[in-house]
Amino acid sequence: MEHVRVASVLALLTIIGCGSATVGATAGAVPAAGRWAGPSVPSPDGGVVQTVIYYGPWQCNATYMAQCERKCAAEGHALLGCIWIADIKGDWTGRFMSLPARGGTRFAVKHCCCSYPTVGNVPVLRRMWNNARSGFRREWADEFGAWPQTRDGVNWAGHHIHDLLHGGAPVARGNIIPVPDNVHLELNEAYPACYSRDPRWLGVGPVKPYLD
Repeated sequence: MEHVRVASVLALLTIIGCGSATVGATAGAVPAAGRWAGPSVPSPDGGVVQTVIYYGPWQCNATYMAQCERKCAAEGHALLGCIWIADIKGDWTGRFMSLPARGGTRFAVKHCCCSYPTVGNVPVLRRMWNNARSGFRREWADEFGAWPQTRDGVNWAGHHIHDLLHGGAPVARGNIIPVPDNVHLELNEAYPACYSRDPRWLGVGPVKPYLD
């Protein structure tokens, strides 16, 4: 796989997940279901970057739901629902004009449950991911720090944002995100419900439902 810079990976995740920046927690926000904070890693352009991931899943807000409606329509599909999977926050620290400087961005990772047909070769796609998984984790480590693990040293699952059953790419760099077990279990229940027009995933949620 081609080596991709941190900023490029975040941008790619944003595109694949139909994401955009989120700011400002809203009233009633609660702690995220999970959180991963990576180490500070050197930025290719100088300084260091730390990546923090906040996990849902949450209902999509009005902006993201509208984005999904446009995405599905552009592909000739109907929107069945929208799952906001996680937020990825990147914080940069370095120097600008010889002075200390800080900056950052935040991307929403979400899946638009368009009326995609199911595919019949999921076992083949799953084997492709299984064969590529170790290399994928190494490339993640090069960009963000070591792939997240449990306290017992077990690797977190790699979740396919666009699921394999509905034609998601099995080894695409921007289609996979590490998730803790509790989040993965909830996502595995949310996806079938989303594709079945479950009211929860057709409902519109708050602008930012979680606390940092």
